[in-house]
Amino acid sequence: MGDKGVKIHPVLFQIRLLYADGFVKANLFHFSPELNPPFMSETCNSRHFSWLMKSCFPNPNDSKSLSPIPLHHHASLCSLPDDLLLECLSRVPSSSLPSVSLVCRRWSRLLSSRAFPTLRRLNGLLHHSVFALSAFNNGLFAAAFWFQNQVVHEWKIALHFPLRALPLENLSSARLCAIGPTIYVIGRNETLRYDTWSGTVGAKSPIVFPRKKFAAAVVNRKIYVAGGGSREATAVEEYDPDSDTWRVVSHSPRRRYGCVGAAVDGVFYVIGGLKIGSDSANEVPRAAAGSEAHVYASSMDLYDVETRGWLRSRTLPGGGCVVAACATGGYVYVLASHAVELSFWRFNGLRKNNSGGGFGEWCRIKSPPLPTQLRIDSTVRFSCVGVEDKVVLVQVSGGIDDLFRRSGRTVRGMREGLVLVYDCSGGEWSRGADLPEVIRRAVCVSVEH
Repeated sequence: MGDKGVKIHPVLFQIRLLYADGFVKANLFHFSPELNPPFMSETCNSRHFSWLMKSCFPNPNDSKSLSPIPLHHHASLCSLPDDLLLECLSRVPSSSLPSVSLVCRRWSRLLSSRAFPTLRRLNGLLHHSVFALSAFNNGLFAAAFWFQNQVVHEWKIALHFPLRALPLENLSSARLCAIGPTIYVIGRNETLRYDTWSGTVGAKSPIVFPRKKFAAAVVNRKIYVAGGGSREATAVEEYDPDSDTWRVVSHSPRRRYGCVGAAVDGVFYVIGGLKIGSDSANEVPRAAAGSEAHVYASSMDLYDVETRGWLRSRTLPGGGCVVAACATGGYVYVLASHAVELSFWRFNGLRKNNSGGGFGEWCRIKSPPLPTQLRIDSTVRFSCVGVEDKVVLVQVSGGIDDLFRRSGRTVRGMREGLVLVYDCSGGEWSRGADLPEVIRRAVCVSVEH
């Protein structure tokens, strides 16, 4: 590989990285305010990993070498230019990426570059996964499952980190946003960055105005948040991960609490929630005593990120309480509750390159197969995640079994952690693998992993 005669055996390269897993496993999951831990060297000439780089090259003096290709001059892996090293690293199995990120700061920076996921995508090594994060039993847990060849895989625990080491007050009221393989956990007074490839968790700048149960979504690799109840929460904030800065870019036309965010075609949707009276400057718990705070906002506010302006608000047909929402494939999907039944709606969010028109049109589609005549109360919550041509509905709190028991009926198999998958092309629901028992009161997001 390369013009100078430096050749690497690709199989040996992956084998050595897999073997290195055992060496760095103890340092795999760590919390640091910085992306790179302090024990990491700048280049891959560290003594600890010198054997790794040397073993990736065949030894011309060893007759038993696995590769007979001689080197024209002495070289090491660190001597490769960034573009060639990126080509090598982009072909490493996903299970070895945490080890790769700990070799040196240079390798870690390459894995964090925008070119790295692009190369993995070209090599067919990127898959969309659903990640569920939960704070349980004094620890932060993350579980993931993915689709491959239309097959839903089982959940796999991806992270376990002591909660006492994290500046996180309440995960259940936080919101998750994913940019590539990176998950941002946005809380009331804190923001965390979780790199799903390296397994690292780090603190980032908090939002300007503290808020709870707000709307959040990603547009053009930037995060937008709105809502959250307080008077200041009408401010729409934009987060730039490159500079780690938040700034106010607009103000929403109405105050919402418990709203959900989605994004399609450059538009940030602020969906549902409780409509809070505009004259009150109090926080939600005090305002909730007023009648205005009990009005469900069965509507969406549309913010155009490019023009920095608000489009006409859209009302959900049939009203009801918005339970969950997400976006995928150019559509916004909304799940609404009507006391004893659920309705599922699709909103056409395509404005550009939509020759057939239809922007803004609602269509009622098949509801999730939950038991009929079941009153959904506030103890049962759902999270909705769009994954390519599917919508994943996750029951993140409460137990449907408990709802039946309170009504005098007995049903089994509908506990907390129910996962339902909607095929957007076929229009049918199927049941996925239940959440692991350790994942409770989770928040979910779709990640290109």
